[in-house]
Amino acid sequence: MIQSQEYVPTDREKAFLESVEETRYEREIINGLSPFFNEKAPEDMMSFYSNDEVVSLKVLKGTDRDVESRMPVKITRHYYELARTSPSIQRIVKASPDETNDLAGSEDPGNQMDYSPVEGLLHKYEMGLMYVVSTCSAHCRFCYREELIARKEIARQDGTVKKKGLAKIPEITAYIREHNEIVARNGGVHPETGREKLREILLSGGDPMVLNNGKIAAWLAALAEAGVESIRIGTKEMAFYPQRFDRTFLEMLDRFHETYPQVGLHMMVHFEHPDEILAKTADGEYIRDDKGLLQWIPATGEAMRGLAGRGWLTVENQAPIIKGINDDPAALRILQREFKRAGGENHYFFCGRDIVAYKAFNIPIESAWGILNESQKGLSGIENHARLSITHYKGKTEVNAVTSEPIPGLAGSENGVVIFKLLRNAGSAPDRGKVCIVGRNPDALWFDDYEDRVLFDEAGLFDYTRVSKSEAPPANLVSSLPRSSCG
Repeated sequence: MIQSQEYVPTDREKAFLESVEETRYEREIINGLSPFFNEKAPEDMMSFYSNDEVVSLKVLKGTDRDVESRMPVKITRHYYELARTSPSIQRIVKASPDETNDLAGSEDPGNQMDYSPVEGLLHKYEMGLMYVVSTCSAHCRFCYREELIARKEIARQDGTVKKKGLAKIPEITAYIREHNEIVARNGGVHPETGREKLREILLSGGDPMVLNNGKIAAWLAALAEAGVESIRIGTKEMAFYPQRFDRTFLEMLDRFHETYPQVGLHMMVHFEHPDEILAKTADGEYIRDDKGLLQWIPATGEAMRGLAGRGWLTVENQAPIIKGINDDPAALRILQREFKRAGGENHYFFCGRDIVAYKAFNIPIESAWGILNESQKGLSGIENHARLSITHYKGKTEVNAVTSEPIPGLAGSENGVVIFKLLRNAGSAPDRGKVCIVGRNPDALWFDDYEDRVLFDEAGLFDYTRVSKSEAPPANLVSSLPRSSCG
């Protein structure tokens, strides 16, 4: 158990942190539905919800179907301006009564808290993920972390029920050092989990980019001093408020790289649709220059150039494929092509997770594979790197292939099969690379929908077990987990 303690920065940290400059940001955020209910929102934004939509949302207030209890409502001025000409962007942040028609789903998708040895840290894979803040500049209705953003109480494996906590520098750095010391003493692997050094951390939440420069810098420096070799910052701020990536932030990154040149830095951004990056006319048409090239939104393009122009830093995009937003091959093709042209990398596309109310957002798994596959037919080899992932309890799982023809001699494959492959696996990753084959179900939104048609499962996706305790996930998993909880 890691005890709370005072954190004392090194002289090197202090010098770096003293160089950080702060800026005041004017996101012009509208919080909640009340400003629309009470006509207190800026006059030009009041039309974001029609009168009928306001009435339909009002009648749900305080009931079991209250959309704000499921997921808080929030939008920035910048994102509102984009949404005016984009139904897809409206769908990302605009609350709808439909999202609480069916509240089936997991309170803690993937039972992530089973892998939380320290509050605010998930250590499931070879890397650690940290919740450093519990909000974003705007809120996606399909958010994978709706339980954190909405500050819901979660039933944990030890029987306690409480909200997910945020990471704190003293506890996190102490855990990293302790874990890595044990690994070093044991010949390079942890004696219980089989993991190697904890060398990579993802700053997440919420969105770390809502923090000021000093707080982000403090995390970067503390992790570097603790021996972390690679740091990712997961953010959708470049879509919600690209002005955040200004001179002061970029100069802070420069100072960090000068101070800790051995530490890799990666920006993991989230663009679901090309309307989030490309400039449009008032009629909603993309703008092209005299050479026919699509033009980026000025502030977004400037932010992207500021990051991608730093050769020691990578910029990668990952996004879920969500009903009514980007379930369109043409849109995904443009997004992948333009993001690569701007100097970024296409990392993952995801099938929707089994969050509460997931049936309002997820499209069938096989449809998602077909859409991504179709979108990549028009891309070059360097543009189509993104794979389709769905996060099973055991880890990130690629939807590797969907066939239309039966496999001779294999009963249950008459209508074709879906092939899943484990990309990432907890602990020492004993099952990484193993596959699972199921008979097709075009309506399947989640693994549960394939339970009656499993044909081959060396990956154990349909015969898995749950870790025995959260503080030190063992190599051998125990205690059966009901299939309806798979994530």
